[in-house]
Formats: sequence, structure tokens, C-alpha cells
Amino acid sequence: MFILDHKKIISSALIASVVLFGTACNAEDEKTPAKAVETKVAEVAKAPEKKAEAAPVAKTTASGEQAIDGGAVYKVVDGMYTSYAVNTQEMKDFKYGKTPSKTEEAAWDIDVMPDGTGLPEGSGSVERGDELYEEQCAMCHGEFGMGGKGSRSTYPTLSVGEASIESLTYQRVGDNTDGPKRVIGTYWPYASTIFWYVQSGMPFPHPKSLSDDDTYALTAYLLSANEITIDGEELDDEYVLDREKFLKIKMPNQDGFIPNIDGPTGPADVKKFYNDPSNYGNGTRCMKDCLDGKKPNIVRIKTEISNFEPPMSIERNIKVEEAAGPVHPGLKVYEASCSVCHATDAMGAPNVGNKEAWDAALEKGIDKVYSNGIDGINAMPPKGGAVDLTDAQFKAAVDYMIENSK
Repeated sequence: MFILDHKKIISSALIASVVLFGTACNAEDEKTPAKAVETKVAEVAKAPEKKAEAAPVAKTTASGEQAIDGGAVYKVVDGMYTSYAVNTQEMKDFKYGKTPSKTEEAAWDIDVMPDGTGLPEGSGSVERGDELYEEQCAMCHGEFGMGGKGSRSTYPTLSVGEASIESLTYQRVGDNTDGPKRVIGTYWPYASTIFWYVQSGMPFPHPKSLSDDDTYALTAYLLSANEITIDGEELDDEYVLDREKFLKIKMPNQDGFIPNIDGPTGPADVKKFYNDPSNYGNGTRCMKDCLDGKKPNIVRIKTEISNFEPPMSIERNIKVEEAAGPVHPGLKVYEASCSVCHATDAMGAPNVGNKEAWDAALEKGIDKVYSNGIDGINAMPPKGGAVDLTDAQFKAAVDYMIENSK
């Protein structure tokens, strides 16, 4: 594995454009970006019984416009963009849907910008945010945002308990075997992202259900869990976050992304950045002989991570240690496939420990509970989506939930 040295983090939204446009579009001499490029159109068979004939060669030239990565944008000629076919049919007079009203637009336009645009009035305490987090977030993101377990481990970790950006330089070389920690306090450049994402997309089962005050409270709690300070003040339980204080937040990694994509000149700034090859790569636009005899600046991993506890293994039959008595046969399946919905009542499913909910589910008998789960019922897909489970494995997980809800 090889890792290149980087001074800063290049904005992730731009990586795709660099990969896609930074090859063919930059193939020409940088001093002659408008030079015509000869391209051949793919052969098209006129009829199944006839031999395919080569289509005429199409010639495209640069339009003079600059792509987001600083490369050339080409003209569409005879329905072709270089060697790619383009649909040139005129499209108009669509009759589907309707123009949204101003009220409808306002209901959906709840973005919050880094400069505070779109940020509503409101307030919420860290203590209230802690309560909301426990009720609606912890089942997926874990205690204090430290990450979920089992089937919940796929949800993002939100905190590592510190706001240091030092880990972003880790490349697992030398004596450093840790990788970058990309959580709110170490990686996210703006707190506005927390506010609008929580309000527009969370909690998972019912997004847009949080009030402005609740969103302020949850944001305050997440900032507190990441040890973020505002105006030098620590966010303890009594701290109340409002719009005025929010606008004073400076995230540790605010200046860690290049180029700057914010503001009305963002697109132009990005184009200017990528049009200067000294900002990235080896400093020269090229498609061949790029190093010109020079050795690439590559950092090789010198310290391999091998002291895993427990040791890494590809075995699939590892037995769980019975430290405190025998382990229920359904526990492993529950943690891996069921806990994401049944660890909390926020998902609308009977949660483990809720005796009343399971008593109601068992009114028609255990066989009905089994069959509903295996076949799927309401919002629950067959076997909770874990279709590779055997019926016996699934029933064991159900037994585990019922036995721990008495």
C-alpha cells in the first residue's frame, strides 16, 4: 500500500471531478488548451445481416470554457462530446408535476450556510440535547457518539472525545499505527453542517420532526461531546446554545480544506486552484513521462499493525468466551441483525426490555411472532433484511429478545 504526502485535505466534493476530468480533458499541451482533438465515433451496424461500417470521424474543439479542475470543456459536435454520444433532442413542455409555491419552497429550503444564512432563532441546552440524544440517537451512534455495536456499527461515529485535528496527519508510518479520526470535532469544518443535517435528515425513522430548539440542543450536545469550546467557554450541561453564540463557533478543522468552495466566487476559486498544477500532484500537467526521470515522493508503510486484540482471524466459528455464564444462542444474531431497530422504541418496533410491547406481540402466540418476523410485517422486511439467516437462527434471536423483556 502506498500513501502520498498531502499538505491539506482537498475538498471531497471535488475529488470526482478531478478523477473524471483530470485525464482526457488535460491530455493536450497546457499552452494550447483549444487544440483540436481527433476522435473516432464507434462503429455502428446498419443492419444485423450487414457488416458494420465505420462512422465518419468527428472533430471537436475546446469551447474556451474551463472545467472545475482547470481542464478544457469541449463543444458538442454532431451529437458527440469528444467520443461520448449526447442526447441533443429538444426537451420542453413537460406536463409532469407543478411549480412549487413559495410556501412549499420555504418548507424544504432549510439549508444552513457557514455564514449563518438560514440559521433560525432558537435555543437549547446541552442537558436537553443529552436527553434527546439518548432517546433518538444513541441506538445508532452509540453512547456519547462513540459508535454503535453490531448492526449499528455501520452508522457514523460522531465523537472520539476530543477536538484535536492532529490525527488527520496520521498515515500509519514510523511508530504511529493509528489512522485519521474523521468525526465532528476533528474533521468537520463548519458547525452549520451539524444543524441542517440533524434537522433535515435526523432522526432516522422520522426526519424533520425536531423543532428549532431541539436541534439547537442536540447540536450543543454533539459539540460538547467533541470538547468544542465557544469563545473559550466549555459547553457544560447548563450551557445554552442560541443563534448569537452559534455564529461564534470556529471548528478546529475550519481551515483544513482546500480549495475554498464557499461564497459566490467558490466555483471560480476552485477552477483557479486546479488550473495551477503547483497546488497538487507533481506540479506539472501531463499524461506521460510525468516524472521525467525523477523518483515519486512516496511514503511507504513501515510499521504494520499486527498486535490486534483479539488476534485477527478469518475463522467464522469463533466461540464467545463464557465469562459470566453461558451466552444466549440468539445474542450474536440480535447484535448483528436486529439491534438497530429493537434496541429502542424510537424505531416503532418492540424494543428489548419493553415487557408490555412484547406481551402484546405474543397475544397470538409465539408461532405467529416467528412467522411475522420470517415473512415480514409492516415496515419490517423478512427476517429484518438478514435473508441469509436460517429460520432457526432467526427464532433464536427472537427468543433472546423475548427472554430479556420479561
